[in-house]
Amino acid sequence: MTARLPLTKYHHICLVLREQLQEGRFAQGMPAETELARQFGVGRMTVRHAMEQLVAEGLILRVADRGTFPTAHARSLSASGTVQAQPTRLAGLMENIVSATRSTTVKVLDSSTVEASETVAGALDVPVGSPVKKAVRRRSSREGPLSYITAYVPAQLAAGISRRDLSGKPILQLIEEAGVVLGRAQQTISARQADALVAQELGVAIGTALLAVRRRVFDVHDKPVQWLERLYRPDRYEYQMEVSRIGSVDARISVKDQEGVV
Repeated sequence: MTARLPLTKYHHICLVLREQLQEGRFAQGMPAETELARQFGVGRMTVRHAMEQLVAEGLILRVADRGTFPTAHARSLSASGTVQAQPTRLAGLMENIVSATRSTTVKVLDSSTVEASETVAGALDVPVGSPVKKAVRRRSSREGPLSYITAYVPAQLAAGISRRDLSGKPILQLIEEAGVVLGRAQQTISARQADALVAQELGVAIGTALLAVRRRVFDVHDKPVQWLERLYRPDRYEYQMEVSRIGSVDARISVKDQEGVV
């Protein structure tokens, strides 16, 4: 059994605030560091460390002269506070996603229709509370658990997608088969520590550093059709990117086993 690491104070604050952000709280702004320090009974530097971690994860942004907000809300407040992800060449990325999934298996942990939180609504450009399809899956290689994936799709695009479909094909492939013509994607790659739920599913200790990939996919009309977060075990996953002299991007993903890259 993998040993469990004790939670530091700042990590505990990260877990609580991350969950509250995912529930759609703080639309009017995050509390001040002094207020959070009082709420959690810790020093201001501990809170600042936790906030910096959430910024690094792309969950919150600091808007000059206004405060700190959930990412989607901050982007609507100030163009200067926007962190733009680099557009990805979707055709090549899609081919690599499908190729990599052939050597893995999927367990569907959740498949349900939920109301879009502010964060999800902002990512998919739909009203808050709109129905969206939520899918949570764990993908595994021959070596064991590989990634924990949470994806959201507008409900009307996912009407024909079943739980069985989700276990057999990537969501982007299912959307394409339903008639959506994919256009471009914005992708952010960072790091995140495993919370209790993710740690259990991936077979790692709480607090383990994971590779976090957030992807927002658009159709040819520039309408968002998918927003997801993938959390990977870095010992079983590799992401490669080649940028040409004229600016195009060729993204490649690889699943590792004991003999190298699959």
